[in-house]
Amino acid sequence: MDPVLIPIVVAAIVVVFLLAATVRIVPQARRYNIERFGRYRRTLQPGLNFVVPVADRINTKLDVREQVYSSAPKPVITEDNLVVNIDTVLYYQITDPRAAAYEVADYLQAIDQLTVTTLRNVIGSMDLEQTLTSREEINARLRAVLDDATGKWGIRVNRVEIKAIDPPVTIKEAMEKQMRAERDKRAAILHAEGERQAKILTAEGTKQKDILEAQGTQQAMILRADGEAKAVERVFQAVHRNNADPKVLAYKYLETLPHLAKSDNNTFWVIPGELTEAVRAVTHAFADHSTTGLPGNTRPPEAAPPPGSDEAPNEEQTPEIEAGTPLSLDAAAAADAVAEQAAAVVSDAKAEAARASQAPDRSRTSGD
Repeated sequence: MDPVLIPIVVAAIVVVFLLAATVRIVPQARRYNIERFGRYRRTLQPGLNFVVPVADRINTKLDVREQVYSSAPKPVITEDNLVVNIDTVLYYQITDPRAAAYEVADYLQAIDQLTVTTLRNVIGSMDLEQTLTSREEINARLRAVLDDATGKWGIRVNRVEIKAIDPPVTIKEAMEKQMRAERDKRAAILHAEGERQAKILTAEGTKQKDILEAQGTQQAMILRADGEAKAVERVFQAVHRNNADPKVLAYKYLETLPHLAKSDNNTFWVIPGELTEAVRAVTHAFADHSTTGLPGNTRPPEAAPPPGSDEAPNEEQTPEIEAGTPLSLDAAAAADAVAEQAAAVVSDAKAEAARASQAPDRSRTSGD
C-alpha cells in the first residue's frame, strides 16, 4: 500500500468515529442524562441530538412511561397483635430524569422501604377487621405519604394498591368457621321464615276451607229443613183438605208397628199404651163387616158395658211398659201375639177397604 494513503485512511476512520460519537438518537418516551467531564450537562430529548465527542457521555437512560412495581409480601402487625403479610402494587412515573438519577441512589428500593414503613404505621392503628375492610383508606394514606416523599426524587406515584392481605393460618380457619356459622345462621333463618310462611298459608287455607265447609253445611241444613218443613206442611194440608178421620190415623198407626218389630238392632221393644185403643178403634170401624172379632178368637164380641158401670175400661189401668225396661218371656210372647194380631187386623182392614172401594164401582155400574 502506498505510504501516503495510510494517513488518509486513518484520518477518515477518525472522522467517521467522531461523527458517530457526535450524533445521538433518543427513542420516544426515553430520556438520556448527559455528563461533560463528569458533571451533569443536560438531558437529551427524543429524536436526533448532537453531543461533544469524548467530552460528553451518557450517564443514565430513563423510561418516562408509567411503571408498575410489585413488592414482595411484607409482615405487618395490626393493633390486635396479629401478623399479616401484605403485598402492594405501585404505579409510578418519572417526571424529572435529572432528579431521579442524582437525588436518590435507587429510587425503587427507596419507594419500597417507604411503602413498608407507611404500611406499618397505618396498619398498626387498625385491627384485623378494619384492615380487611379499609383498603381504600389504606391506599389513600399510602399515596399521600409516597407523593410527598417521592416528589423531590422526580417521581410521581399515580396509584398504590394492596394486592393481598394474608392473615395467619389459624385466623383464616377461625374466619372460615365464622363465615360458615353466619351462612348457617342465615340459612336457618331463611328456612324458619319459609316454614313460618308455609304454616301461615296452610292455616289460612284450612281456615277458609272450614269456613266454606261450615257455610255449605249450614246452607244444606237450611235447605233440608226447608224441604222437610214444606213436606210436613203439604202432608198436613193434604190431611186437612181430605178431612181424614180417626179411622185412617189408627190404621196408619197400626201399619207402622210391624216395621218396628222387624228391626235387627232392637234387643227389646216397647209396646205403647195406646195399642189397645188403636186396635179397638180399627175393630170398631169395621164392626159391621167383621163378626168373628180378632183372629183366633171364636167368641162373639161382648157388649160394651155402660159408661157408668164398674166394668168400663179405665185408661189409667191400661198396662204400659216403660222405655228401657226388659221384657220377661211371658211379656215378650204377649207382645209377639199382639203384633201378630195387629198385623192380622191390618190385613183385614186392607181387604175390607179394597172391597169397600169396589162396592161403589159395582153400584155405579148396575145403575148405569
